[in-house]
Amino acid sequence: MSDILLIRGGRVIDPSQEIDKTADLMIKDGKILWLGDGAPPEEKYAILNADGLIVCPGFIDLHCHLRQPGYEDKETIATGSLAAARGGFTTICCMPNTNPPLDSEAMISYVRTIAAREASARVLPIGCVTRERKGQELVDMGELEMAGAIAFSDDGSPVSNSEIMRRALEYSRDFNRPIIDHCENLLMTQGGQVDEGVVSLKTGLRGMPVAAEEEMVKRDLDLAKETGGHIHIAHVSTAGSAELIREAKEQGVPVTAEVTPHHLTLTDRDVLKYGALAKVNPPLRTKQDTIALLRALNDGVIDIVATDHAPHTAAEKNCDFSQAAFGISGFETALGSLVGLVFKSDLTLNNLIAALTYGPAHVLGYEKLGTLEVGAPADICIFDLHKEWVVDPAQFASKGKNTPLAGQTLKGKVMATLYLGMPVYADKSMKIEVK
Repeated sequence: MSDILLIRGGRVIDPSQEIDKTADLMIKDGKILWLGDGAPPEEKYAILNADGLIVCPGFIDLHCHLRQPGYEDKETIATGSLAAARGGFTTICCMPNTNPPLDSEAMISYVRTIAAREASARVLPIGCVTRERKGQELVDMGELEMAGAIAFSDDGSPVSNSEIMRRALEYSRDFNRPIIDHCENLLMTQGGQVDEGVVSLKTGLRGMPVAAEEEMVKRDLDLAKETGGHIHIAHVSTAGSAELIREAKEQGVPVTAEVTPHHLTLTDRDVLKYGALAKVNPPLRTKQDTIALLRALNDGVIDIVATDHAPHTAAEKNCDFSQAAFGISGFETALGSLVGLVFKSDLTLNNLIAALTYGPAHVLGYEKLGTLEVGAPADICIFDLHKEWVVDPAQFASKGKNTPLAGQTLKGKVMATLYLGMPVYADKSMKIEVK
């Protein structure tokens, strides 16, 4: 097969260049060589027919859990990145709540070494903010940044100590790397299982109040304003948090934010339907919160969509709700669940693609990712906007089969994913022809 590939006849959508048109895309040596119509610049090439399909930059996930090292029974870098590729993701940023955590040069290097050997996507490690994620002592951010950490977070645990967060933001400003915070006042959520409200009252489960998130969001925004450090608010779940971020952006605070597919498409009432499969942290909130989050995403207040892919073993979910683990395995259902919002006119297709491509690249400051510009890495997702498919967790590439979407019919399916020009996933209907 030729080392030059022409993706022919697709609807090319690239928000980074404000492109939305039918065009051809040529790849050579792992990079974008040409985008246009008419005669391509090379004479010998293979052809991938994308007629009727969407061709866009490969998705970037700023927030996922690959579990390796320490929890390989839940996921590995190999299985997680393959699941990501099947979901259209070509770059995934893995959180540091592993065992041991990613709080040293050695651990960052370990992830990068395994990823280089086994991954089906670009794996970018996120380093801890504090040693062992205990919230007591800052890591050596310079050491981790030099080793390849692209951001810092104690995700799964908030940085509760305000002085440590202030110092972290000061250092992050110097390294030009965001601090990603899981905003939760643990004193208010201890033992919490679901959103505090109707569902907690109906089930008798302890609730997690919106104030627990919003109080920490406000603190982080105040510290970012004071220090000039870049704060990135993880998995925003409440209308109040979105409004705080809106006000901070209007004041010029260096803040970005993300929302998950499940916080956009599910509500607290889904806990009654799906049980522990819908148990996440922060918890699913009310319909009013979901509407506010969608509005914030459309308005650019929330910058990106991130999966918070959190795979677990069956035993960790098939148990009493109060003992079940928090999290949803989200790589392989992200696009299908989000496309439903497009068909309901809650989100435009271009805004959706921007939130999965250009937006995350911009948050990270990676200008050559999330784009189909000539010379950029040939990271590409090809999907069928209208194709229906049934979610079957048994067929997931991820070890985590924990999803509330099992058995549901979704519309919008990834047909092929190319990473550095190489197909890392292709639907059986996708054929490459030699010209």
